Amino acid sequence: MRNLLLASLAFALSAHAEVTVTNAWARGMVPGQKSTAAYLTLKSTEDAKVVSVASPAARRAQLHTSMIMSGVAHMDALEALALPAGKSVELKPGADHVMLIDMPRPLHPGDNLPLVLTIVDAKGKRSTVEVKAVVRPIAE
Repeated sequence: MRNLLLASLAFALSAHAEVTVTNAWARGMVPGQKSTAAYLTLKSTEDAKVVSVASPAARRAQLHTSMIMSGVAHMDALEALALPAGKSVELKPGADHVMLIDMPRPLHPGDNLPLVLTIVDAKGKRSTVEVKAVVRPIAE
């Protein structure tokens, strides 16, 4: 019994937010285009936040939000994206998304775009999640 209690305690002390990613995709590009966006759905077992994103396919990657103000679309960078425990957070067109900026080559439908998300849990522990986003045609 004592060993079971010690094992349970050790697991509880080392536990951290587990983040899963589903439906990861990126918008294709036309020749000459230097930026695009990626979308995905995140779910964390504990309160956490995404504090940064990176991709070897872009010189810069940022978390962004889009909104319509006075009939005009605006986009702003986000410092972090909250991941409430147990709730799905969807990054989608016209809302929160990953912006990929200054890309040396265009993405084509069927390509796999690597993304690395940096997560910080409620205790301040940092971890990374590697994602492969499938590139879809521009029209989707």
